[in-house]
Amino acid sequence: MLRILYLVPSLADPAVARRVAMLRLGGAEVEIAGFRRADAPPDSLPAGTVVELDVTHDGRMLQRLFATLTAVFRARGWARSFARPDVIIARNLEMLGIANRLLGFWPQPPALVYECLDIHRLMLRQDNLGRSMRLVEQRLSRSAALLLTSSPAFLENYFAQHGSPPPYLIENKVFAPEGLDIGENPALRGDIASIRIGWFGALRCHKSLTALDAASRALEGRIEVTLRGRPALTEFEDFAATTEAAPHLRYAGPYRYPHDLAAIYSDVHFVWAIDFFEEGQNSRWLLPNRIYEGCLNGAIPIALAGTETAAFIERLGIGLVIPDIETETLKAFFSALTPERLLALAQAVRAQDPVSFRCEKTECDALVDRLADLAPASLEKAA
Repeated sequence: MLRILYLVPSLADPAVARRVAMLRLGGAEVEIAGFRRADAPPDSLPAGTVVELDVTHDGRMLQRLFATLTAVFRARGWARSFARPDVIIARNLEMLGIANRLLGFWPQPPALVYECLDIHRLMLRQDNLGRSMRLVEQRLSRSAALLLTSSPAFLENYFAQHGSPPPYLIENKVFAPEGLDIGENPALRGDIASIRIGWFGALRCHKSLTALDAASRALEGRIEVTLRGRPALTEFEDFAATTEAAPHLRYAGPYRYPHDLAAIYSDVHFVWAIDFFEEGQNSRWLLPNRIYEGCLNGAIPIALAGTETAAFIERLGIGLVIPDIETETLKAFFSALTPERLLALAQAVRAQDPVSFRCEKTECDALVDRLADLAPASLEKAA
């Protein structure tokens, strides 16, 4: 059995639990080391040994850097908690630095995999800081045998320019146990009295919040907006005050993944798949979780023209691509939206193959097989 050590920046990140479950379903044994964010207790992770390295704080880069350096210096101590892995997966750049430190602890080094699912704005700066960050990434990734990333646009617009290990694309599809219910658009049930938009997941875009508030006010309740998930409070002036004061916006708290997906998406007609966080760069290139969650459960995606998300739904022939999020643009579309048009949009999403949005066991098997290919000698020895 392939043994994987997974190094993660946030033990509370639901995406970490999903990746671990995916690796285990593919037949791997997984252990974890990582940091805990101060504002979020760790999820119950489906893994063997889990080692908490330190507590970090969202938005405090210097504190996170210090915590990372401390973890590097103390690595020989905490690494004793783990048997020698066949593969180390480092989820983002800071964990890649820690992983490089670990490689020399065993006579036969494990294979190293770099997992990069977002391109941080620091990496894209054109000043000395940005160039230095890219040089650090290039140096650390020389030891890596594989790059895991989630969008072809990351490869085209970043890694192809700056170099990387051989890439392996894993989309942010919904990972859910067999038999989990799939939702449907309320328009298919004749529920069209008011149009509802869902903005779910990582809430970190203040422009989206402002735009949805303004458009819903301008339309005088013709559209209602529900927010679910974890807001990045450092990105908003006052998230709670804004949502409480907005007459047609409602923040309904976090949700359980994947158990609540069918219910929350079945209650909205559209999924807001627009994000200006790190505008023009990462936000233009990513394929967010919500595009897969929403489409799997029948929600009609709304994407911004020129983004990878827009290209994704255009290839499938579904959803709405808008040129901007100005109030007049949104008002014009929703004012002209007829019940017939809404129903046609919902039917187009329902007609899609769920495999486009849901991770199947075959994908888990393929990923673990690819990882196993990186360390064939150690696996043969173990066998």
